[in-house]
Amino acid sequence: MIVGIATDHNGVNEKQVLIDYIKENGIEVVDYSPINTDTDDYPDYAKKVATAVKNGQIMQGILMCGTGIGMSIAANKVKGIRAAKVSSVDEARLAKEHNNANIVCLSYKEDMDKLKEMILTFIKTEFSNEERHVRRVAKIGEIENDQV
Repeated sequence: MIVGIATDHNGVNEKQVLIDYIKENGIEVVDYSPINTDTDDYPDYAKKVATAVKNGQIMQGILMCGTGIGMSIAANKVKGIRAAKVSSVDEARLAKEHNNANIVCLSYKEDMDKLKEMILTFIKTEFSNEERHVRRVAKIGEIENDQV
């Protein structure tokens, strides 16, 4: 499995710790923000990771900024992306299990152990093939396809 990760000017040091952790767990990681500056704009990195997920270059994405909210909003503008801003391990699991989220968005300000657990939970959780979840995710796709 290959996952992508990016952050804006916030969370650069945290991103490197997380990359190392993900690799230690046998998962390949692509860094979509290898060089950060004080003038980085989070939509640029959200678009890079979301496009890579959409095009199948990576299976899942991890985005971080000050809150995770901006990254989530920007990533969700890319067709086919279901980016979830999560704040707990349970939310990370449910985002994947119930909503088939393909990108997790986080605040770099969270405790490092919690970030690690949320990310690994998100990556390893499978989408539930339960009919109600499949139906609901399909409806999200219908809404997306209705937009001009």
